[in-house]
Amino acid sequence: MPLADPAPVPRAAAAFLAVVAALAPTAGCGTGDGSSAAPRVVPPRAGASFDYQIGGGYPPPDGVRVVSRDRTDRPAPGVYSVCYVNAFQAQPGELSRWRARDPGLLLRDGDGALVVDDEWDEALLDTSTAAKREALAEVVGAWIEDCAERGFRAVEPDNLDSFERSEGLLAPADNAAFARLLASRAHAAGLAVAQKNTTDLLPQRSGIGFDFAVAEECGEFDECGSYAAAYDDRVLVVAYDAADFTATCRNWGPRLAVVLRDRDVAPAGEPGHVFRTC
Repeated sequence: MPLADPAPVPRAAAAFLAVVAALAPTAGCGTGDGSSAAPRVVPPRAGASFDYQIGGGYPPPDGVRVVSRDRTDRPAPGVYSVCYVNAFQAQPGELSRWRARDPGLLLRDGDGALVVDDEWDEALLDTSTAAKREALAEVVGAWIEDCAERGFRAVEPDNLDSFERSEGLLAPADNAAFARLLASRAHAAGLAVAQKNTTDLLPQRSGIGFDFAVAEECGEFDECGSYAAAYDDRVLVVAYDAADFTATCRNWGPRLAVVLRDRDVAPAGEPGHVFRTC
């Protein structure tokens, strides 16, 4: 049935509502030129206790305020959740999908063989040309947008340093350009973007669009200070060795979020699981 006409608003109340409307945030609303304002991007708070759960999610331990989980997992409820995306290499279980989608996006050597990160048995993605970067960004960018839709607050694009394993076929500039495309997609979706390792690209962080860092074993390699200075202590540090963890906590625990995990990042309750914070 038709709705009744609304009752008239008193003149004083109308004036008050007009002021409130003028002061209200505009995120998600039109800007007056036909465009929409980008969602607000918020990086994790410096020093907030952190857990690295990319091997499988489990209830965050007491006191943990930031959790990173794989993109195929769900955000951790009640905490700031970071979405792990293998952005520069192909997960072993996804290689066949990359072959079927477009085998030309996989990096190959002069003999046509796949260039592989032997430590993790991951084929490298080919970021060497603008056309290939754009094609890759359509795939990885969709993953990132899915992270946002499912409630993650940030994204961690891994293997930014794949150029170091590319047999000279990729340059740092190639990966920086691809990271810039991904950061733009992430920011448009309201996600903060982590620089994952690779101090060589710290000078380009602003141009790429990184908002904070996830640094593995930065204490062991004496890199934590570089990340801390670049990101105002918004650094999530992962250690895999107990001695390294102890030293990192001693030097950086008062400022940075540091967690000790097992190298397989096994979920709680599974064999080999290790979790400690400073």
